[in-house]
Amino acid sequence: MNKKIAVVTGASRGIGHSVAENLKKTGYEVVSVSTSSGTVCDISNPADRRRLLDEILSKYGRVDLLVNNAGIAPKERLDILETTEESFKRVLSVNLEGTYFMCQLFANQMIKQYNPAAGGNISHGRIINISSISSYTSSTNRGEYCISKAGVSMITQLFADRLAEYGIGVFEIRPGIILTDMVEKVKDKYEKLIDEGLTPIRRMGRPQDIADAVMAIESGRFDFATGQVFNVDGGFHIRRL
Repeated sequence: MNKKIAVVTGASRGIGHSVAENLKKTGYEVVSVSTSSGTVCDISNPADRRRLLDEILSKYGRVDLLVNNAGIAPKERLDILETTEESFKRVLSVNLEGTYFMCQLFANQMIKQYNPAAGGNISHGRIINISSISSYTSSTNRGEYCISKAGVSMITQLFADRLAEYGIGVFEIRPGIILTDMVEKVKDKYEKLIDEGLTPIRRMGRPQDIADAVMAIESGRFDFATGQVFNVDGGFHIRRL
């Protein structure tokens, strides 16, 4: 039996790397995408996105799972009264625009594969978008990042709605404070907040926690829950007194 094909963006390290390695162990052929290693692609660049899909189709003929994990933080954390247009456009071009058009491009390919009316089979394709608790949590020193992740949440809802008729599930994983390079500079701050009770589970998240959620969705057990948001955040989303 042919292996299923998974595409994981932002896969050179952290969450993306962990997701890719777990998918490989499950038997997927994984296309690990980043701007520095593996299959090189800048998802904010339309030509790069198109080339990526063309290369995948040329080599494998299809794609079964897309994990949109690629994302960037502002180069400098600035108060929203000082945020530059350059930083705003840079962050949104990757986190929001790149994610949206990756969904669009790969969704159209999945429709060709899985729509019985077009001669495809009836297997399920899946798209998983990695967002953040920042999609609903204010950080006034990196507003552009929060806005970009809030947009990813709506991207998930839109594509889940649009693709349901084709049997293609679209899901959002919303990580909390995960120990990756992105939070390394503020690790001490977050560890102190967690120790003081910021999250019910008093530890920082690990990339494997997110990979576990991806594997649960990939299993097909949540296919009837398309559009669902999975909060993998140590309970941060729980409103507490």
